[in-house]
Order: sequence, then structure tokens, then C-alpha cells
Amino acid sequence: MNGAGTATTRLRFFEPAAFAGVWKRETTLFKRYWRSTTFSSIVEPTIYLLAFGFGFGSLISQVTGFRYIEFLGTGIVATAVLFSSVFAGMFNTFVRRVYQHTYEAILAAPVDVHELVTAEAAWTATKAGVYGCAPMLVAVAFGLDLSWGMLLVPLIGFLTGLGFTLFGMWVSAIVPAIDSFSYVNSAVLTPLFLVAGTFFPIDQLPSWAQGLAQLNPLYHCVELVRDAVFGLQPLDDLYHAGALAVFALLMWVLAVRYLRRRLID
Repeated sequence: MNGAGTATTRLRFFEPAAFAGVWKRETTLFKRYWRSTTFSSIVEPTIYLLAFGFGFGSLISQVTGFRYIEFLGTGIVATAVLFSSVFAGMFNTFVRRVYQHTYEAILAAPVDVHELVTAEAAWTATKAGVYGCAPMLVAVAFGLDLSWGMLLVPLIGFLTGLGFTLFGMWVSAIVPAIDSFSYVNSAVLTPLFLVAGTFFPIDQLPSWAQGLAQLNPLYHCVELVRDAVFGLQPLDDLYHAGALAVFALLMWVLAVRYLRRRLID
């Protein structure tokens, strides 16, 4: 067929250029504020480790066959991942959407909401996976034996951080005001943080609480990290990894749907 025609290009569901553009913006910003972000993400969990490790550690010699500092050091990894992912997902997303109108500018480019959400969540999860290693390295300095399984910890932190970042982004789209995050912190995050097997084994809890712990993504992160450090349990670890993957997928669907309503619909 001769003559001038209109060439159409079918876009893929995820365009690499859109993903790379969002990451380029994030890395540019990160170069400016990495010191303060890294400090707050690493120091607080490390303080928990030192305070509880030496405080309770002086009263409790061993927990489930491990020195308490070793038990706690592997568990605090999940806390570092939680702090560095969920708060970034909540506050950064809310501020960029409501006050800075950053997303309006990004979506004016050939970037869709699901690409924006995925790219930002993946960036935050990557940082969370790195930050999560800090308490473990502190525990190594206090006697935790090195193992090859520790190389899996950043990947575990990434998967966990991805789910919690997306959870934070979803919450940022449904709360009426930024002050509402305090309710989420008190009613949701604090119970998840306390009942995750970080400070004590969940088998010390009532049976109903042990059942609820299976719905806690942070518990699955703690179990995966401990197995990676002390010895992998293939069947159990597949279950824990699957639970984290399902959590991340569910949060992705919710974050994309509700942010799309806020930004476009």
C-alpha cells in the first residue's frame, strides 16, 4: 500500500525507558540526601540491637539454641527493612502527590501510574535491602559467625521492603491527611513489629497469636533471615518467601489502583 501512513508503536506494559527515567530521578535526589536517610535508617535499628542485646542479653543467655545477641541481630534486620521502606512509601508518596505535585509532572511524560509505582517501590526496596544488613554486621562484630547464607539477606530485605513500600504507598492514597499516618503506625506497624519473632520466639505466644503471626510479613522476613544465617530450611523458606511475594503482589495491586484514582480518575 502506497502513500503516507500513520506508524503506530505498541507500548509494552512496562517500558524500560519509563522505569529508567524514574530511577534516574531517584538516584539524582539520593545523591543529595543520602547521608541523612542512611543515618536514620541504620542507626535506630542498631540502637535497638545494642540496647536489647546487652540489656536482655545479660539476663537471657540463649534463645532457641542461639546466643541472644545472635537471635536478636538476625531479627532486627527485619526492623531495619521495615523502617526504611514503609515510612518512605507513606510520607514520600504523600508529599510528592499532595504538596510537591511531583507525580503530575512525571505522568505528563510517557509514564503510566503502574510504572511509576513499581519503579519507586523497587528503588526504595533496594535501599531497604542494603540498610537491613547494618544490624547483622553489628551482630557480626559482637560474635555472630559469618556464613554464605548472609549473601541472601539483601534479597530477602528487597522482597520484604518491596511489599512494605507498596503498603505505604497504598496507605498514602487512602488517608485524608498526613497526620493520619500516626494511626497506621500505632495500630498496624507497632503490632507487626512487636509480634514478628524479633525479640522473642513466637512459640512462646498463645496458639491464636501464633496463627495470626503467619499473616505478618515481618515474621516471614525474620524467619528467612535467620534461616539464611544459621542454615536454610528449603520447604519452610519457600513458604516464607511465597508469603512475602503474595504480600508484595497484593500491595502492588492496591497501590496502583488507589493511586490511579488519586492521580488520574
